[in-house]
Amino acid sequence: MLNGNIRVVVLPPPSSHHRHIHQRQVLETATPSSSRMRPGGGGGGDNGNGGTGSGTRELVARWRVPMHGKVYEIEFEHGTTSGKRVLWIDKEEIFRRDWMFKLVGEDMFKLEDKRCIIRVDPLPGFKYSYSLFVDGKSYEQFTESQAKALKTWEVNLGDNFYRIVLEKNTLNIYVNGKLIEENGEFVEGGTDNTFIEDGNTFVLRARASGNKREGIVHSLVVNGAVVGDSADSDNSATDANDDE
Repeated sequence: MLNGNIRVVVLPPPSSHHRHIHQRQVLETATPSSSRMRPGGGGGGDNGNGGTGSGTRELVARWRVPMHGKVYEIEFEHGTTSGKRVLWIDKEEIFRRDWMFKLVGEDMFKLEDKRCIIRVDPLPGFKYSYSLFVDGKSYEQFTESQAKALKTWEVNLGDNFYRIVLEKNTLNIYVNGKLIEENGEFVEGGTDNTFIEDGNTFVLRARASGNKREGIVHSLVVNGAVVGDSADSDNSATDANDDE
């Protein structure tokens, strides 16, 4: 039995101001390319979705990769205290390495039939850069080549959204990431490929431009109206904190 008075000191919880500062330290990130960087030491508690802890993810990089009619969102976590690395593709956890002695290095994974590598490189001042390579090309080179090989249209019809992608080299047509079968026919000056979705008639036209440099011109007609093609806004690398 203890004699004498015992003094208990209750510490107040951290203020919302300090919680906010800590959260920004955890989520302060670098862009996926080596042009920007993340300060080190930002991850005091290495918690992630699917693991233990509060469930906050320490995202340091995010890429959007167009491939075969889809746009994959790739997210990468890096705990600079434990070396933890977690890869997410379209919000699904692909791999998790909770404790790693080396804070830098490469991680390989497959995206459909393409070999991909995420590389973590050190920078001065306990900072890191994060780079994605797809099929042997840097992220920037790959998305640039995809922009030349693909033509994309986005259409809203009532409550339905359609993302139509034409692969110019194969002439495959994808609707919302799914390869479809179309009815093709030769017409004056080119071809028309017709397909039906939810009662809506889509016609993908190919016409000779008459200009050798421009080549074949592709256009989309939906229910009799011409649809403008979409800008390549999907093919972007973003700071992981931009959408938080």
